[in-house]
Amino acid sequence: MKLELTVQQKEDRSQFRAFVDAEIVPLANQCDREEHTPIQLIENLAKKGYLGAIIPKDFGGSGMDAIAYGLLNEEIGRGCSSLRSLLTVHNMVSHAILKWGNKQQKEYWLPKLATGEVIAAFALSEANVGSDAKSIETTATLDGDTYLLNGQKKWITYGQIADIFLVFAQCDGKPSAFLVEKNSPGLAIKPIFGMMGVKASMLAELHLDNCQIPAENIVGKPGFGFSYIAASALDYGRYSVAWGCVGIAQACLEASLQYTSQRKQFGVYLKEHQLIRQMITEMTANLKAARLLCYQAGYLKDTRDPKAILETSIAKYFASTIATKAANDAVQIHGANGCSSDYPVQRYLRDAKIMEIIEGSTQIQQITIADHAYQEYLIPSETLCVTSR
Repeated sequence: MKLELTVQQKEDRSQFRAFVDAEIVPLANQCDREEHTPIQLIENLAKKGYLGAIIPKDFGGSGMDAIAYGLLNEEIGRGCSSLRSLLTVHNMVSHAILKWGNKQQKEYWLPKLATGEVIAAFALSEANVGSDAKSIETTATLDGDTYLLNGQKKWITYGQIADIFLVFAQCDGKPSAFLVEKNSPGLAIKPIFGMMGVKASMLAELHLDNCQIPAENIVGKPGFGFSYIAASALDYGRYSVAWGCVGIAQACLEASLQYTSQRKQFGVYLKEHQLIRQMITEMTANLKAARLLCYQAGYLKDTRDPKAILETSIAKYFASTIATKAANDAVQIHGANGCSSDYPVQRYLRDAKIMEIIEGSTQIQQITIADHAYQEYLIPSETLCVTSR
């Protein structure tokens, strides 16, 4: 089997890379230090149509296939994981509306999301609820033609600037999803600073105190919140993160190749030392393997294969773990310079570790993958026939 990008996908990748090198890479370290993403950078992302990447052209989006969307995430992840996180959550909300929203919600919100007129954030996590997402504590109560939401959401990516949130809450004990605009009565937004990685992703806490939203702002049906809406959106989130991790690993490899070709120790360039070459070899092999897993997941998404969900989990698991290893090795290769904010590899390491936590932690992916392995490969004992002579 020959794996090759189409002509259009190759052109897209070149355009993505040029945009990242010109617009994102020069600002990434500054954004990390200031824990802030310049609005102009987000506007430039929107002008290129990247915020509407997965939205169909009928709604004003770019209508990218899954592979092209993956390549976009890789390149932006190579430049800045924080900005790539905006791409993730914005398109997760877009996907949820596209798949589960009603006709009015699609026609009103999708064109605004496609152009970046509206920035969206995904509000699932809470202070007491992470991986056990079904146990969210935020509640929604129907009061006439209004829902009243009460609770708190935490670590909401780009929550500081989002115009609309997809908020998950218990409605009569059933996890449900709601569109909550930033100016909704009873909603307060509190910035979060001081995180270890993706520091420019402008995290926020949402405080919902009898937050009033129209009854028609529910997405899907009551009870659809987790098993359908969150699950499908998180699958797209994992896909974005997996490709973003490939981007981090690529950035680590490029930085390490450049540094070892310029830095001398013991009278020779670092690249001449065998242990350095071992780290470069592992970085290269793991990067190529992770990219292939992402290609496989993307191909299955484009062909609507039901195995796409599992393959996306595998890709996210492997890519996030090798990104952390690649970043750790890149810092080691750079020595003391690798611990300095003058070099981006320290940022890659901090960002890579976050990737092992978000959109389903490494351990959650291990549980999912192992469960499937037992179901697919272990021969049930009752099917074994034991005979004796």
